[in-house]
Amino acid sequence: MTNKDLLHPVSIGRVALKNNLALAPMAGITNAAFRILAAEGGAGLVVTEMVSAESLKYKNKKSFRMLELLPGEHPAAIQLFGADPSSMALAAQAAELAGADVIDINAGCPVKKVMRSGSGAALMKTPLLLADIISSMVKSVKVPVTVKFRVGLVAGENLGPMLARVAEEAGAAAITLHGRPASQFHTGPVDLEAMAASAAAVKIPVFGNGGVENAAQARAILDTGCSGVGIGRAAVFNPAVFAEIAAGLSGLPGGAVTQAARMRLFLRFLELNAGIYGEEHGLARARKLVGYWLKGLPGAAGARASFMQLKTLKEAEALLIQYTGSETPRRPDSGTDEN
Repeated sequence: MTNKDLLHPVSIGRVALKNNLALAPMAGITNAAFRILAAEGGAGLVVTEMVSAESLKYKNKKSFRMLELLPGEHPAAIQLFGADPSSMALAAQAAELAGADVIDINAGCPVKKVMRSGSGAALMKTPLLLADIISSMVKSVKVPVTVKFRVGLVAGENLGPMLARVAEEAGAAAITLHGRPASQFHTGPVDLEAMAASAAAVKIPVFGNGGVENAAQARAILDTGCSGVGIGRAAVFNPAVFAEIAAGLSGLPGGAVTQAARMRLFLRFLELNAGIYGEEHGLARARKLVGYWLKGLPGAAGARASFMQLKTLKEAEALLIQYTGSETPRRPDSGTDEN
């Protein structure tokens, strides 16, 4: 298989993606502003933070706001979590009404709080319940339903092929497989053999996920037979990583973004956040990510500390100019080719 063959369009049900590189969902990170940057940075599909089906059932305003999608981020999947088929079906209907192109089920979150509710990776222990959830959701909406899970719960375990078949038989249109067991969270190597076995077990697309930072790592996953790649943490401070990986898979030139370009992306992220949440609140919400964005910047620790006090976009721009010196960030204009 050639590099060009590895990067290709892929369809999830009736939803056609421009390529097979997807933004992986990340709690507290993949909000609308970030998803727009990832879409502009070359992602073929973006995915929301996970949203509680039970919270939606009880009309929680914050959870309903998490369903909101903006024009610049499609095609987009809304990820839901829960352990009750009827609640998940209702949540799927709410996500469809919100404009989701795809609805994704979280069956891989290893956080104890989520697993104690029977949701997330706990669903890997109950494949019949998982099948019931998938089937109920598929019957309740017209958009494709997908599911994300892990290769196993503990190291050395490969539940992937069995769970993949369960998902396919229940009507799932695609699968995202995290190549590490739940016990390892986001550390350690991914199990490529388990990915290969899972991809071979079904006919629907399988997106391999876990630790992908560059084209070589994406190629290793695609070489297992996976149809696509889910990219998470590498995109946190560089939403243009999708275009970089696409170029590498296609054998085209395309280096990493410069420090100045990264700061311009950061300013665009702050502006998008301000448009969604208001200027001061939008900056406050960005504090969780500022350490990622400023990584490698001279005086990053000082810049991060100063950022925590900012209340306006003008102050943010001045701070970034101060710490990048001659590489003035400047707010990007629409249509610029800064990447």
